[in-house]
Amino acid sequence: MESIATSQLATLSHPQRLAIFRLLVRRYPAEVPAGEIASVLSFKANTTSVYLSALLNSELVSQRRKGTSLLYRANLQSAENLIQFLFNDCCRGRPDICLVKDTAEADRQTEKQCGKHRVLFICTGNSARSILAEAMLRHEAGDKFEVHSAGAHPFSQINPYALAILKTRGIETAPLRAKDVAEFQNPDAPAFDFVFTVCDLAANEECPTWRGQPISAHWGLPDPVKATGTESEKRVAFQQTFEAVSNRVKAFSALPFGSLDRASLQKYVDEIGTIPETT
Repeated sequence: MESIATSQLATLSHPQRLAIFRLLVRRYPAEVPAGEIASVLSFKANTTSVYLSALLNSELVSQRRKGTSLLYRANLQSAENLIQFLFNDCCRGRPDICLVKDTAEADRQTEKQCGKHRVLFICTGNSARSILAEAMLRHEAGDKFEVHSAGAHPFSQINPYALAILKTRGIETAPLRAKDVAEFQNPDAPAFDFVFTVCDLAANEECPTWRGQPISAHWGLPDPVKATGTESEKRVAFQQTFEAVSNRVKAFSALPFGSLDRASLQKYVDEIGTIPETT
């Protein structure tokens, strides 16, 4: 294990290779094309290929060919093995030395004994997908969750098609507003239990570490705001997004939170992100 760990640490010591690995972890369990990785990080294609080869050789990522594209995904099991090696070998298994203590985590767990789970949905504009998710989870299980949404680069207003479809389904829209993700990253902001990105662009952005170490997952969906065509065709795009978000929200709210440990919850929320957009 030591030789593998040495190789992996050497690979991740390179800032650009580390940036790729971070991106793939944020997008996990999605597979990301090499061209998209290069575009997101503003790397040249041939340079990206070299970086990905190093990550692949160190078993930090996996690769799959689909047609003419090469798709990459973070190998989280390998990363977990590396962390476990460092903890057992270098720290001698002492959590008082190596594990970072987050007081917000303790506060959050105390609150959870008598309160709700806090959930945050993030997309780029906070005008459609994250808004739909916020409204639908509050409607579906508002007794169990305190729900918020935000945007990395929020629009000033919520998309009217999103509001229209919520109203036609009898879902409350009064509390909804477009918000900047920075609103939830100040020292006085609440600690979240779950943070979900619902668009690839938001997942691509590197945000500061969240207080309270929330469980996070990527539930990427196509942006209905970009739909073109007639008014009817645009409404159909929003209806499809509504159904996709609804399927994931219902699966999430139905989880037996009281009987699942953190690792099991992480596994389930990752799987929910792979639910097909249409069923």
